[in-house]
Amino acid sequence: MRELSLRLLIAFVLCIGFGVTFGYIAAAIGSDAIVGFDNAVIGFVQGLEVSWLTSIMKGFTWIGSGYVVAPIALLIAGVLYFGLHYRQQAFLLIVVIAGTALLNKVLKIYFKRERPEIHRIMDANGFSFPSGHSMMAFALYAIIAYIVWRNVKTMVSRFLLILFTAFMIIIIGISRIYIGVHYPSDVVGGFAASALWVTIAISVYAYFQHTRGKREIVSRQ
Repeated sequence: MRELSLRLLIAFVLCIGFGVTFGYIAAAIGSDAIVGFDNAVIGFVQGLEVSWLTSIMKGFTWIGSGYVVAPIALLIAGVLYFGLHYRQQAFLLIVVIAGTALLNKVLKIYFKRERPEIHRIMDANGFSFPSGHSMMAFALYAIIAYIVWRNVKTMVSRFLLILFTAFMIIIIGISRIYIGVHYPSDVVGGFAASALWVTIAISVYAYFQHTRGKREIVSRQ
């Protein structure tokens, strides 16, 4: 019980941090206080533009799209549910991805930030803040990392898992800045919003798993 309480406390602190980060970015966007940051990062990232890198960034932005995230999520959920019989984890994955998509739509409608017009390599529809690709990438790879982490034991495997997860999340976010369809604050705000939701979902899942485990122990006695 003490371990669960500590985990929930850590999750609570993380939620506060992610919430404050998102709130700060949203407020800074509203007051134009983040313009300098956005322009500086856009200038640096788009200053790297070369043809071969553009092809790579287009590839990663495609990987972060709903057309790819949804099938990946459904495939992994299917393997977890039908193949490995990890049904609660499959349900957690679907809830996290579906909840992220819904949250992104609500936030975009609320903030109604227009997309940047500085330099577009690709076109995109809809509002800009927070970045949907960034939110979906964070949710997908973070929840996969959480599930895999619970089922692998070696430190090397876990280290490689963290590296892969961080790389995919960051590079998909950067790709949105590179191709000119998002401000950096859209990406960071998307990460913060998604991290908040993922942390809440995992915390609720862990709590009910712990409660269920206690009930099963009592029933055997």
